[in-house]
Amino acid sequence: MSCVGRPEGVKPVDDFELQRYLGNWYEIARLDHSFEQGLTQVTAHYSLNDDGSVKVINRGYDANKNEWDEAEGKAKFVNDEDTAFLKVSFFGPFYGSYIVFELDDDYQYAFVSGPDTGYLWLLSRTPTVSEAVINQFEQRASELGFATDELIYVEQNNAQ
Repeated sequence: MSCVGRPEGVKPVDDFELQRYLGNWYEIARLDHSFEQGLTQVTAHYSLNDDGSVKVINRGYDANKNEWDEAEGKAKFVNDEDTAFLKVSFFGPFYGSYIVFELDDDYQYAFVSGPDTGYLWLLSRTPTVSEAVINQFEQRASELGFATDELIYVEQNNAQ
């Protein structure tokens, strides 16, 4: 069972290199959802599973509970491995879209969408990005119909 649609106009990155994408990413901005609500210092770590799928570990700090929240999932390519269109599951057989629609040449930041315009993330290899990257992200996301006025910029003060 899966919801692997993609928002109108969102085109996955071609010539995607999974090996270069693996590793740690910091969440710079997001549209909020119940599964991330209130979390700061959010990171994602991607690594290969033995079966070739991608192991996903999302981690964030919940100040209200004074504890780290962690979720482990699995991602698989929807089409070919050169196209940054994956489906990810954190809940058994239920999959949702994970679409990298912009990625710099050095794999230092990524714009990521889910199955519709309600899901959007700006990820970076570093806890902060330049104002130029933020402006580029907001402009591109706005052009694609995302509610950029609802973006949450994630505190990364003590990211681990």
